[in-house]
Amino acid sequence: MITITKPKPFEEIKQYLKRSKGVYLVGCGTCATMLHTGGKSEVLSMKDKLEAEGKKVTGWMVIPTGCDPLAGKALETKADDINAADSILVMSCSFEVQTVRLYSPNKSVYPALDTMFIGKEERPGYFAEVCLQCGSCILGRTAAICPLVRCAKLLFNGPCGGSVGGKCEVDPGTPCGWQQIIDRLTTLGQLDQLEEIEPVKDWSTSVSGGPRQITFEL
Repeated sequence: MITITKPKPFEEIKQYLKRSKGVYLVGCGTCATMLHTGGKSEVLSMKDKLEAEGKKVTGWMVIPTGCDPLAGKALETKADDINAADSILVMSCSFEVQTVRLYSPNKSVYPALDTMFIGKEERPGYFAEVCLQCGSCILGRTAAICPLVRCAKLLFNGPCGGSVGGKCEVDPGTPCGWQQIIDRLTTLGQLDQLEEIEPVKDWSTSVSGGPRQITFEL
């Protein structure tokens, strides 16, 4: 599993940094490096772009795992360079942006990337979304195929009737998620599971109810 990111437009990044004379750059050695959105090469390329815009890059680092608490220790090793900057530009997922913010209370922290989804590499360089982390999983009645991810209309009670040849009417190049669900349930002899109507999703189990928290007994 990997967190999928893509670079923000440079104009947007410049807007974030318009009040900053000095910038410190932070990349990530795991997901962003694998995707070539925030590894060493991309961080150095961003350094060149910012310097061409007249910004002073006071330093940079690629944290091995940016979403790990050890990120704080990594940032401590470069405290002088970070203190010399007005802001920190993070070339990683939103998790790392927030992690860096926790350990940099006196600095403005900005994202250089957009966080897209949690994905699975189905073939080299091709990632497919597998989970929205919606908080109320119905995979038990949909043959372990998520309709929120696989159906372009996010239908909980499908199919919509608009697919043609097993392909989605929204995107003919995409398999119909509900056709996949029906085919698999048919193979398993469990198609009757769809006779029960799934109620409207309780989105209070997701971010709509505020930041989600949970405690496990360890």
